[in-house]
Amino acid sequence: MYKEFGINNELETLSKKVEDDLKEQFKEIERICEINSIKVLKAFQDCGLSETHFNSSTGYGIDEPGRNKIEQIYAKVFKAEDALVRAQLISGTHALAITLGALLRPGDTMISISGEPYDTLQTVIGVGKNPGPSSLHAYNIKYEQIDLKNNEFDTKKITERLSKHDVKLVEIQKSIGYSTRKSLTIEKIENVIREIRKVNNDVIIMVDNCYGEFAEDREPIEVGSDIIVGSLMKNLGAGIATSGAYIVGKKDLVELCAERLTAPGIGKEIGPSLGQNTNFLKGMFFAPSVVASSIKTALFASKILDELGYDVNPKYNEKRGDIVQTIIFKDKDKLIKFCQGIQMASPVDSFAIPEPGDMGGYEDKVIMAAGTFTEGSTIELSCDGPIREPFIAYMQGGLTYQYGKLGVLKAVGNM
Repeated sequence: MYKEFGINNELETLSKKVEDDLKEQFKEIERICEINSIKVLKAFQDCGLSETHFNSSTGYGIDEPGRNKIEQIYAKVFKAEDALVRAQLISGTHALAITLGALLRPGDTMISISGEPYDTLQTVIGVGKNPGPSSLHAYNIKYEQIDLKNNEFDTKKITERLSKHDVKLVEIQKSIGYSTRKSLTIEKIENVIREIRKVNNDVIIMVDNCYGEFAEDREPIEVGSDIIVGSLMKNLGAGIATSGAYIVGKKDLVELCAERLTAPGIGKEIGPSLGQNTNFLKGMFFAPSVVASSIKTALFASKILDELGYDVNPKYNEKRGDIVQTIIFKDKDKLIKFCQGIQMASPVDSFAIPEPGDMGGYEDKVIMAAGTFTEGSTIELSCDGPIREPFIAYMQGGLTYQYGKLGVLKAVGNM
């Protein structure tokens, strides 16, 4: 069946065996998908979505009904007080920068309790020897970090530090970024928040939720976080939204973020949706199913590459907190070949051959494969990795499991 796609009989046979082995895991993914689908559909109905809310605005977008309805739906889905969902938020990193800039003041201290943040967020914070002139560091905002211990929060060290009541904001990154640790599950986040609140009720707890939405049956707001941030180029856009990001949480914190995005005293009142309302709504509607397809694709990749002797994280039978699958190649050429194979299996620019190159916000050269309908949409099948040891591929996405599986098989065959 796969011969015309350039996949040999041996790989096709292995593919069938892997799918048989994954039947129980796939059932659990479908169960979570159904829970999240009910959550989304109920929010659409309870918020009274109608066709009039598809209409868009230009110019100032003063108090636009469609945009306001979308933010009401997001707040309902995440069980939050308020939401900011805007096309003007360019990416997850941009939304995180807006949030941190809104909630922190000169002299404040923020602390990451999940270890080193993602590369681009390090640039925002000003981590490293040469912090940029626009980083938080340049505004005298202090940064501290507590690393994970064996993929678990170092609760003792965290609670001891926060009991001093001189930290303004705690940052938790649910997904792995360009690291070798495991993603953080909702259960782990719930447990550490519970312990934090025993010693400090005032500190703001922010979760970087990128890649984690709908991977489980609960979200971070439901377990005590104050504010969460994510990109619509990832899970919640479902490959339909062509821009945007979201900030969801307590009303006063979301309003501060809105004022940072627009202007003091204006906040959420302005912001044209620029034709994105239908895309944002359809994205949220399809997101539970698309995330399920992405996780199935990740499990398939994990299992088949494990069968072929590669070190994968997470393993196919481990609990996941996000859609990201890593493959540790320990070989630069194999990393490059795998990413190029993902590109070959793409619907867009399949003829292009990605090569490592410099990218803003990253210290190392990075190879990125993403033949996507929307540029940078990592919920569509994509794969990337920094060109540094141990040469890890970070694969995510898959709008359908079938397309995702074909991409993985093409990438494996290309090696």
